[in-house]
Amino acid sequence: MKTAVVTDSTAYIPKEIRDKWNIHMIPLNVIFGNVAYQEEVDITAGQFYQQVKEKELPTTSQPPIGQFVELFETLSKDYDAVISIHLSSGISGTFAGAVTASTMVENLKVYPFDTEVSCMPQGLYAIEAAKMAQDGVEAEMIVLRLEELKKTARAYFMVDDLSHLQRGGRLSSAQAIIGSLLQVKPLLHFEDKVIVPFEKIRTRKKAMKRIVDLLGEDAASGEPYQAVIIHANRKEEGLEWQSELESLYPNVEFSFSHFGPVIGTHLGEGAMGLGWMKK
Repeated sequence: MKTAVVTDSTAYIPKEIRDKWNIHMIPLNVIFGNVAYQEEVDITAGQFYQQVKEKELPTTSQPPIGQFVELFETLSKDYDAVISIHLSSGISGTFAGAVTASTMVENLKVYPFDTEVSCMPQGLYAIEAAKMAQDGVEAEMIVLRLEELKKTARAYFMVDDLSHLQRGGRLSSAQAIIGSLLQVKPLLHFEDKVIVPFEKIRTRKKAMKRIVDLLGEDAASGEPYQAVIIHANRKEEGLEWQSELESLYPNVEFSFSHFGPVIGTHLGEGAMGLGWMKK
């Protein structure tokens, strides 16, 4: 069985890595006024953060089901199966779109996979699946491996301004108001597929230190981990953080990524995150 791997643009996997591992990407949309951009296709993260400074905050939308169907039909000419790996179904209908589209294509077995996270932690699943697919591993075994990885996957992030999450419906008004009044930098994470506060911390520096300590709790086992630093238009700060983390945890392989347009719309500029899982 020949298996293809699909993910959506919110994994923010660099194009050269997608090309290397033959990962197919379906874009979500960011909408400024009446103009819709497919992220990672029509607009880069840098262009997005610049536009946000000049215009009102945009809205976002999931890919149309027809776009999934078209991609799956194209893949059915060369593949027997597709593993379709997406951001958490608790914050987007993208996964549900893949499920619906999977019932509309003949001669192709589609395995939709809900990562229950987003951004490059989602991308780590796609890269693992693509490597296994290139090695000829059966689709069912790849999905089992992804489920195994999910048991060790963790991701935490902090934002400078809770209003973006609240406006987009990803955080309750009460949580946003309380956080703003206290001027806290809440640590957020995914729980039961949705974004919820993990801890309330007073300063940005302390919030990032807490994330480092949480990684340390898992890395203390000495087992090999992979981790990714994620930033929202704070590249220099992110690189400094990566250098610090690499010196602290030699058994962790670090990579570097960003919050792109769709996720950046909901988190706002200045957000920082860290995700990891066992290798």
